Amino acid sequence: MWNQYINATTVEEVLQALSENGERSRIVAGGTDLILELERGIRKGIETLIDVTRVPNLDHITIDEDNVIHLGPLVTHNHCVESRLIRARAYPLARAAWEVGAPQIRNRGTIAGNLITASPANDTITPLMALDASVTLQSTKGIRTVALKDFYKGVRKTVMQPDEMLVDISFPAMATSARGTFIKLALRLAQAISIIDVAVVLDLESDTVRSASIALGAVAPTIIRSGVAERYLVGKPLREDVLEEAARLTMESCKPIDDIRGSAAYRSEMVRVCTLRGLRAVRDGQEHVGMPTEPILLWGEHDGEHGIQALHRAPSSPIETTINGKKYSFETGYDKTLLRLLREDANLVGTKEGCAEGECGACTVFLDGKAVMACLVPAPRAHGAEIITVEGLATDDQLHPVQEAFVEHGAVQCGYCTPGFLMSAAKLLEEKSNPTRNEIEQAITGNLCRCTGYYKIVQAIDSAASKLLA
Repeated sequence: MWNQYINATTVEEVLQALSENGERSRIVAGGTDLILELERGIRKGIETLIDVTRVPNLDHITIDEDNVIHLGPLVTHNHCVESRLIRARAYPLARAAWEVGAPQIRNRGTIAGNLITASPANDTITPLMALDASVTLQSTKGIRTVALKDFYKGVRKTVMQPDEMLVDISFPAMATSARGTFIKLALRLAQAISIIDVAVVLDLESDTVRSASIALGAVAPTIIRSGVAERYLVGKPLREDVLEEAARLTMESCKPIDDIRGSAAYRSEMVRVCTLRGLRAVRDGQEHVGMPTEPILLWGEHDGEHGIQALHRAPSSPIETTINGKKYSFETGYDKTLLRLLREDANLVGTKEGCAEGECGACTVFLDGKAVMACLVPAPRAHGAEIITVEGLATDDQLHPVQEAFVEHGAVQCGYCTPGFLMSAAKLLEEKSNPTRNEIEQAITGNLCRCTGYYKIVQAIDSAASKLLA
């Protein structure tokens, strides 16, 4: 899929590699879109991938003395879901990040990558547009900051140059008098692309609107703002008739298209409906309903920085990694996914290939302590990492409690998807010693079963948790 893979350890190395390789190179962090596009041949002419996940301090979320929030380029969706700062001062972004994919996807996919991919259906662009965000781009030639509203030129098109790296996302923190939310409409409850989405931010004085931001996704070639509705709301109380008129004006500000997920007429009406829902939620103080206080992340205790001390290039250097506590060195496999490296080069076939596009979860493994889908991870990312596969759950010939519970409760039928469920359940029980039914369901959102029905799987996980507590 690629000829050279660079594990960079500094921004300077990244910029130099971009300068040398230009349009033939791409930065990879989460890679949840890029790897699929390369495998399917959608992206042509990409010879070099530059992995930035080992560059330190790029995953920080901070607020400066001017009350501006900064997201580093390695901030993932789950970082935003977990961040108390984002939940308190940029809640629509936290809510949008929670709506993206499954826990395994949110552990890899970055906010920066979501912005750069530039699909009008990408969820986190919408709240960042409502929050008046900007992006900072850097190359060997210099650095520039671009308002997000000026960043997009069309569907999957941005003003970024081939030698530039996005190094910062910034936006004013919401005032303490402001409230907001994010509403997503899709064809299913999880792992779905938006039919439409809406981000609403209102700054209120008593029950009167001082300022308003309403951004819309999946209804135009780029994310748009409804300026007419925003201006209408200013100075008005949050009466029902005002909210209904604002929702109508928002509907009239977009001209969506027909596609496989919905007709233009349906999208237009749903813009009105979802905008009204968002406005009512803010008015009634219900914007946090449905957002878990302690969301399931499927994280471990590792920091993800198992240190490569110098620039590492594959294939010129072997991939040296630790899998299930055993050291491995691979002279091959640099041009494939981690899933294929595990199965074909390490001969660890317990990790299954189901969909190979991040939907089914059968390939779930732990990468530096976090649950990820191996089909979306480049194999050279394993260099210097610690990986646990389903074969590593059992210790000293003793099954993991989750494995025992799956057998006892008949939660295994064909067994194809079982490794993913076992990995997600094991990580859940590290995170929550006594998970609720809802938390169990959150944990297995990224895993699909075609045989048993989820109730046996949920029963098995609940039983394993009880045994571990006993």
